[in-house]
Amino acid sequence: MKKKIKKTHKAKAGNKAKAKVKQPEAAQAGSSLIFSRPESLREAENHYCAGCGHGIIHRLICETIDEFNIREKVIAVAPVGCAVIAYEYWDFDVAEAAHGRTPAVATGIKRVRPGNIVFTYQGDGDLAAIGTAEIVHAANRGENITVIFVNNGVYGMTGGQMAPTTLAGQKTSTTIHGRSLRREGYPLKILEMLAVLPGVKYLERVSVSSAHETLRAKRAIKKAFQLQIENKGFSMVEVLSMCPTCWGMSPIQAADRIKNEVSTFYPLGVIKSC
Repeated sequence: MKKKIKKTHKAKAGNKAKAKVKQPEAAQAGSSLIFSRPESLREAENHYCAGCGHGIIHRLICETIDEFNIREKVIAVAPVGCAVIAYEYWDFDVAEAAHGRTPAVATGIKRVRPGNIVFTYQGDGDLAAIGTAEIVHAANRGENITVIFVNNGVYGMTGGQMAPTTLAGQKTSTTIHGRSLRREGYPLKILEMLAVLPGVKYLERVSVSSAHETLRAKRAIKKAFQLQIENKGFSMVEVLSMCPTCWGMSPIQAADRIKNEVSTFYPLGVIKSC
């Protein structure tokens, strides 16, 4: 298995950094600053396309880590896909997994270092195609890890091919006339599949297509990390994300598509909570 570890410097700001994230008004007394970059998020220009949801989700994760003050305990496992170089943006330890083996790598890290907070960050190719076996068995074992699953319905990094989560009728570079249920089968609802497994403690589907939905996504991500901190078991948050480039849309149109089309097939909300 091929892994890459990205080590980063230790946070020096300590309690001051934590206060800035949790109470920016108090930390910036006498200043008009009310919104700032999380300590866990590097000051770097990312490679994502305009309107892509990955940057938003990255920030939500970093805000959560800062608010829990667990930056020096977190170990992320990055996928193969659009987020393959997530370690360039996160200022904490990140391991790189072979394609689809992200939950297996996270399982090994968590079992060897149970005191660390371990999460995977995966797209619909890494998790729902080549990595289906890994996610099913990690969930079935009830591994005490957190999974962030980004569902944009295509293989964004390699040119917009059909993914297991591509909607029926959706045109991609490999389904130019639209996904046919007879030919390509039905889209996979991963959360609903995992919900029947007794080892799974928390599953929720959210989106980042609007400010309101982004706030709901933040709450779900925070709950998933909280459950791991409390040693409750396997938790996973699926985030419906925009891919304007591969969808052939503007960012606004892509956000509207999440609301009006994608979320009608993949309903938002808690799928399972124990």
